[in-house]
Amino acid sequence: MEKLRIKPLRSEYLRRLTDDTGIFQHTKFGIPDRSKGYTTDDNARALIAAVMLHGNCDDEAWIDLISTYLSFVHHAQNEDGSFRNFMDYNRSFIEEIGSDDCLGRCIWALGFALSEPSIPDNLHNSCRYMINQALPRIAALRSPRAMAYAIVGLSCLLETKDSLTYAFPYPYVEKSEAASMFLPNKAIRELVEDMADRLQAQYDHYDRSDWHWFEDSITYGNAMLPWALFKASRISGRTDLRHTAKSSLDFLASLTFTTDGYFKPIGSNGWLVRGEDAALHDEQPIEACEMLLAFHEAYEIIGSSTYLNQANLCLDWFHGRNSSKQSMIDPQTGGCYDGIHASGLNLNQGSENIISYCIAHTVIHHA
Repeated sequence: MEKLRIKPLRSEYLRRLTDDTGIFQHTKFGIPDRSKGYTTDDNARALIAAVMLHGNCDDEAWIDLISTYLSFVHHAQNEDGSFRNFMDYNRSFIEEIGSDDCLGRCIWALGFALSEPSIPDNLHNSCRYMINQALPRIAALRSPRAMAYAIVGLSCLLETKDSLTYAFPYPYVEKSEAASMFLPNKAIRELVEDMADRLQAQYDHYDRSDWHWFEDSITYGNAMLPWALFKASRISGRTDLRHTAKSSLDFLASLTFTTDGYFKPIGSNGWLVRGEDAALHDEQPIEACEMLLAFHEAYEIIGSSTYLNQANLCLDWFHGRNSSKQSMIDPQTGGCYDGIHASGLNLNQGSENIISYCIAHTVIHHA
């Protein structure tokens, strides 16, 4: 297959969508649509992208954005550890509590930020504080994708040396105080295993000879489910979780790669219900990004080059190896179009999409 010519990532578009509050949710073509305000979902995702970009170029300007996104997530957290999601342009949250998925995405972002050593200690401590506040709420999660997001974030935390310990000048701290400067390792490991068990049980319930999935339909954020089980298998050493992760990811790949060899995510205009045809439209960038992340994890754990090739094809989706045969990246701004409709590209360039592209590009080109 011919190798695509990939232009360098232009991350300035991400900065243009961000003000001193956070990243805007939507755009009208290429300018922020202030009427739609902000979401914690997008600021958590933007935090992941900014942490990745800072880790790869050590540009201090990214610390400013990391601080902005992290501050938004902190402001979104309620006293009981939950998170609000939708904020209007007047900086007022329009709900008392967001979805379980929102909480899961926040934990993913906070845990990932803690895995990057170049982030200043005080920002890391903020991440630890918010995760600790959220632990009781994480234990109550039941949404499969919310659990998957949380598993990924907590696994990043557990895989990183000293991530559970607050950065503090210990010579000036009494022993009794120092004992409280840790996140509970055992409780977090048990949370990861418990949520993985629930995903495994759900997979076992729906798994059939012709259907290797966690539900009777395939909708959004699909690749997060196998990715989370790959992560959990690393933490626990359990081969059953790794087997389910591989089986479900391979099944998802069989549904999302065409005979011509390019990636085609399940369309959000109808999704895929078992026994029916998959919706052809609308394809969304976030699906290509999360699929890439799952394939990259599978490659690291299993070692098969097939997974690395599939991860690269997910990145190629952004650059024109897709059903529309058009690049998703605006050559003038570096922004990413919202998706592929039946009539062609959706020319809006919202935050979720440029975030997805920044993450996907960075994982492949700076792994």
